[in-house]
Amino acid sequence: MLSQFFHPIRLLRRYRQSIAFLPSLLAVAYLLLGLLAVVPNIDNDTLPGFLEWLDFKDPGTARSLLSTLIAGMISLMVFSFSMVMTVLSQAGSSFSQKLVFGLVSKREHQRVLGHYLGTILFVLILLMVPFKGETPTLWRSLGVYLGVAMVVHCLGLFVYFIHSVSQSVQINAVTQGLHQSTKDSLEKVRSLMDSPRWRHLGAHPHIQNRHYLINAHQSGYIQQVDLEKLAKLAEEVGAVIHLNFTFGDYTVVDFPLFKVEMEDNDDAATPDADKIDEEFRTAVLTTLTYVQGESVEDLYINGLTQLMEIAIKGLSPGINEPGIARLCIHQLTELLARRLKLEPSNILVDDRGHTRVTWKTQRFDSLLYRLFTPILHYGKEDISINLALLKALKTLSNFAKHDDLDAIQGHADRVIAVLASLTQDSLDRQFIQERLNSGEHRLKLPITLPTEKD
Repeated sequence: MLSQFFHPIRLLRRYRQSIAFLPSLLAVAYLLLGLLAVVPNIDNDTLPGFLEWLDFKDPGTARSLLSTLIAGMISLMVFSFSMVMTVLSQAGSSFSQKLVFGLVSKREHQRVLGHYLGTILFVLILLMVPFKGETPTLWRSLGVYLGVAMVVHCLGLFVYFIHSVSQSVQINAVTQGLHQSTKDSLEKVRSLMDSPRWRHLGAHPHIQNRHYLINAHQSGYIQQVDLEKLAKLAEEVGAVIHLNFTFGDYTVVDFPLFKVEMEDNDDAATPDADKIDEEFRTAVLTTLTYVQGESVEDLYINGLTQLMEIAIKGLSPGINEPGIARLCIHQLTELLARRLKLEPSNILVDDRGHTRVTWKTQRFDSLLYRLFTPILHYGKEDISINLALLKALKTLSNFAKHDDLDAIQGHADRVIAVLASLTQDSLDRQFIQERLNSGEHRLKLPITLPTEKD
C-alpha cells in the first residue's frame, strides 16, 4: 500500500529531474500555439488591412516553404546534438564521468532542445491541417510567417548552443562552474545560521527515551529532506525525529532512516504512541528527495568531491596533466576556507526552543581526509602536486580552530614525509626547503626536510 502511494510521487520527481522536463513543457507550449494558428476560422476582414500584403496568393508556395523549414529544422537538430555527443564523449574521457550528464542537463541546453522540438511541432501542425479553399487565409499565412520567425530564432540558438557546449567542456569553465555552484551551496548553509531555530550542536544527541523506527520505502541517494516540514510533524506528535543518515548517502529498502523519540517533558505536547501510525510514517517519508546522481546545488560536499575527482583524473597516466590537479587544489582551498568559517546547523528547534529534528553533518577533519588523501596518493610522485597540497594546508591553517588545526597539521606532516622520501637530489631538497615555511601559516613545519635516518 505504501509503495503504491509513493509510485506517482517518484515518477513526478524523476520527471522534474530528467532532461525531458523543460523540453516537454516548451514543446507543449508550441503545440498549443500551433493549434491556435490552424483551429480558429478567422476571416480576413477581421484583421488589420495593412497585413493583406502578407497573404499567400498560391497555396503551393506556403506548403513548399513549410516543407523546407521542417526539413531544415530536423537536419539542424540532428547535426547539433550529434556534434554535442562527440564533444561530451571526449570531455568524459578527460574529466569525471559525473560531469557529462550535468553538462547535457543544463537548463540552458534543455531550453534550446525545447525550442527545437517546439518549432518542429509547430511547422508540422501547419503542414498537417489543410487549407480551406484554394489559397490560405491571412490568418494561416501569418502562421506560416511565424514558423519562419521560429526557424530564424532556432538558427540563433544553434550558434549559442555550439558556443556554450564548446566553452562548457574547457577545464577552466568546468572547475569554475563547480566552484561557483559549491560556493552557492555553502552560502545556503550559512544563511540558515541566521535563523535562531537552526542551531549547531557539538555532539550528536543520544536517544534516551522510547523511540520508533521509520524504514526506507525505496533505494537511492537521499539528497534533500524538508526539515521544516519534518519539524512540524514532530511537534504535532510531541517527538524528536533523528535522521539516521547523512545527506548524500545511498540507502536501501527497509533501512531505518528515522528514529522518532517521544518526549517525556511536562511542558511538551502529550506523548501519544498511537500517533506514530502509517499515516505519520508516510508523511515523514514524503519529506525525502531521492536523486539518481549527485546534485552540487543541494549538497556542497558533492561539489568538493567532484573537484577532487577531476584532480585525480588529471593525474592519471592517460591524461597526465598536473596543471588540472593544481587548479582543482586551488579551488578546493578557497572552498574549504569558507567551510572553516561555518558551523553547519545540525538541529532544528520549534518556537519554544524544543529540539524537533537532528541530523548528522560531516566534520571538517573527515572532509579534509576525503579530499586530500586521494590527491596525495595519486600525485605522490609529483613534487609540484605535493607543494600545492602543502601550500593549501598552510592557507587553511589561518582559518582553522584548534581541533581543525590538528587535522590540518596531520595532513601537512604526511605531505612532508612524502616530499622527504621523494627528493633525494640535493637540488630538489634545496628547492623544497626554501618553500617549507614560506607564506603565512600556523603549522609546525621543519626548517629542513627530514632524512631517512631521522
